[in-house]
Amino acid sequence: MFAHNKRLQYTVRVAAPNPGLANLLLEQFGGPQGELAAACRYFTQAVSEDDPGRKDMLFDIATEELSHLEVIGSIVAMLNKGAKGQLAEAVEQEAELYRSLTGGGNDSHITALLYGGGPALTNSAGVPWSAAYIDTIGEPTADLRSNIAAEARAKIVYERLINVTDDPGIREALGFLMTREIAHQKSFEKALHSIQPNFPQGKLPGDPKFTNVYYDLSKGDDARGPWNEGGDWEFVAKPEPAVDGGDGTASVNVPENDLEVLKAMAGRTASDTSVDPTTGADLGSGQATSVK
Repeated sequence: MFAHNKRLQYTVRVAAPNPGLANLLLEQFGGPQGELAAACRYFTQAVSEDDPGRKDMLFDIATEELSHLEVIGSIVAMLNKGAKGQLAEAVEQEAELYRSLTGGGNDSHITALLYGGGPALTNSAGVPWSAAYIDTIGEPTADLRSNIAAEARAKIVYERLINVTDDPGIREALGFLMTREIAHQKSFEKALHSIQPNFPQGKLPGDPKFTNVYYDLSKGDDARGPWNEGGDWEFVAKPEPAVDGGDGTASVNVPENDLEVLKAMAGRTASDTSVDPTTGADLGSGQATSVK
């Protein structure tokens, strides 16, 4: 059961309307690293989680992300207050209204115009929110790592948003939200390491012939470090296919009746390299060739 508290988790104080900044903040409202995506990601994980501790943690953080969505939406709404009034009452001429909506770097005026100045479930470029942002796969050791990365990306977006405004109230609120991303990363990492072992992900072990092999597949100077040397690493310089010892080709055993059909199709579609007819490409280039 959810019960909404009408007070925000963090107090929102906006110095003055600013539609351009409101547009940028939509990145954390309906963007891929935003609060709605986080809430949906953790909520769906919680529903299917069997471990009572992780289930409780995921529901708690999912619910908090919804409160963060409300904070961001409230900031966007406050920043758009002037534009909302202008749109609702049509007190400006078309040219002045357009300039006011697109001023201050707001290059996605659609978000302010079509949604009446309110927070839209889009990113800062006006792209609608998508469930494709949710990358849950149903394996805790994989999902928790993805959650850690998602919180890290969100923290970076908040840092960048803080850097583009000098409004002290907004900077303070964004700083709180950024800090909570750090707290969530810690919870997820602690939960990950409470599962032992947690690497590799899932149940099946890797093939020991390839688990500790690093293939150098780029030309030029080789950069070496703990990611490809020391410990159990085997560094293979410029490997030749196929690394399994086979010939590197793909093959399949098919029934005899299918084999006959495949042979017939191959014969029907075979290339005749002795034929070089004039084609549309030749005619278009002005360099038509004769038929041999």
